[in-house]
Amino acid sequence: MTTLDKPKHAEGEENEEHKSGFLGKVKHFIHDVGEKIEEKVGFGKPTADVKAIHIVSIDLKRAELRVEVLITNPNPIPIPLVDINYLIESDGRKLVSGLIPDKGTIHSHGSETIQIPLTIIYDDIKSTYNDINPGSIIPYKVRVELLVDVPVIGIITLPMERTGEIPVPYKPEVELAKIRFGKFAFDETSATLHIKLDNKNDFDLGLNVLEYEVWIGGTNIGGARLSKSAKIEKKGQGIVEVPILFRPKDFGSAMWEMIRGRGAGYSIRGNIDVDTIFGPMKLPFEKEGGRTRLRKEHDKDDDEVFVHHVSMLLHF
Repeated sequence: MTTLDKPKHAEGEENEEHKSGFLGKVKHFIHDVGEKIEEKVGFGKPTADVKAIHIVSIDLKRAELRVEVLITNPNPIPIPLVDINYLIESDGRKLVSGLIPDKGTIHSHGSETIQIPLTIIYDDIKSTYNDINPGSIIPYKVRVELLVDVPVIGIITLPMERTGEIPVPYKPEVELAKIRFGKFAFDETSATLHIKLDNKNDFDLGLNVLEYEVWIGGTNIGGARLSKSAKIEKKGQGIVEVPILFRPKDFGSAMWEMIRGRGAGYSIRGNIDVDTIFGPMKLPFEKEGGRTRLRKEHDKDDDEVFVHHVSMLLHF
């Protein structure tokens, strides 16, 4: 084969090679220019880190969290924060995820703390994972990705994460364990209600305020909001004594049945304000169709004297 017989490439292949070479040169040129601008102007990648995660509020329905992220911009101009992706998981299982768009701008040559609000709905996670029980404490991991648009460099992702624990609170069980009477009169009687609270949670409850309303024999004997200080340990019980004034003549036969030791039906509902290691909580309580007695075995003598005294008044 002579030099005149060299194989000819197809016209399309030559065009592709030419085009590929041209685009490659353009990319290299842009990259080189970008690097020179970055060196000259001083553009760099911002940094970000999770400073803290706060439980803002928590009740039986939801937990409101606030993630504080510190982001530092080393560049001479502000950079826009495009999006925030977040994910909360527990033992590798997703609890909640989402995207928060357009969170503003990070100032030049400075640091800013960004507040990211997150919400966990307990019914959602309990319906998805049936092994997450009320009253338990579960581990969590928060993953956050900040998408920032840096000049010359373009959009970059700043990932970070933080772990912790969060409770799934359970309302306390309540019982009107005893009514201890003081001064008895049919127009007005003083008594002390012994309210037993059963803490079903895996964490202690520091009682601050008790708000309640009580019905005996279908009659409302009143209620109050009282400041009370008591510690109810995890999986433990506590008795809270609250004073009350009421009129026995409004009760009819229910009061007499209770005085005779047969007991009387009652209902009680209210709320307790408590401190926990996770912050303050307001927990509701309620019991319908309970029964309470005047006489208790451990204070039998005192109650027998009271029953005798009341019986004399009734016959009088």
